[in-house]
Amino acid sequence: MKVLVIGANGKVGKHIVQKLMDSSHTPVAMVRDPDQVPHFEELGAQTVLGDLEKGFEEAYYGVEAVIFAAGSGPQTGADKTLLIDQEGAIKAVDHAKHFGVQRFVMLSTVGADTPEKGPDGFRHYLYAKHRADEYLKQSGINYTIVRPGSLTNEPGTGKVKLEEHLSEHGEIPREDVAETLAHLLSEPGAENKSFDLISGTKPLDDVLAF
Repeated sequence: MKVLVIGANGKVGKHIVQKLMDSSHTPVAMVRDPDQVPHFEELGAQTVLGDLEKGFEEAYYGVEAVIFAAGSGPQTGADKTLLIDQEGAIKAVDHAKHFGVQRFVMLSTVGADTPEKGPDGFRHYLYAKHRADEYLKQSGINYTIVRPGSLTNEPGTGKVKLEEHLSEHGEIPREDVAETLAHLLSEPGAENKSFDLISGTKPLDDVLAF
């Protein structure tokens, strides 16, 4: 599939593009700044300019699937969080629906399914993610939502724990998150489902064999 990666220049997004390059899929890296294009050109990946705070409809031409990995980060103010994590994601879903995209994988965050339980100062971020996730669920698009635990920059291990609801908290390398998202893109058993994700003891291929 030709896959639009929204947030391609982010720490997870760069891994996603690389994982898709190593698979049977064809990534299209959406970036906001022209200065970010050369990194992806060196990989041999197609790029397209788009800004979540402005217009990015053109990025969808010829696209069959979307992985949304953009985010303002939990440390930003509520205004920026609403613009990117909520409204940007909602616009991305609307565009996907308009252009007939067949598959949408959303990178969310741990706790987004129960934002009311989040700590003060973090709750606005969880609610923004929650609203975007719920909007996707109601869109009619074939979706998968992944809520990873605390992200690290450690090298991926290829071993994860993926369940619809996990009782424990944990960390996971960004590389393993990207690998999981790329796998779930083509996994029929993951369609129209949401998952929590942390590092585990089982190889990805075993965990994702639904």
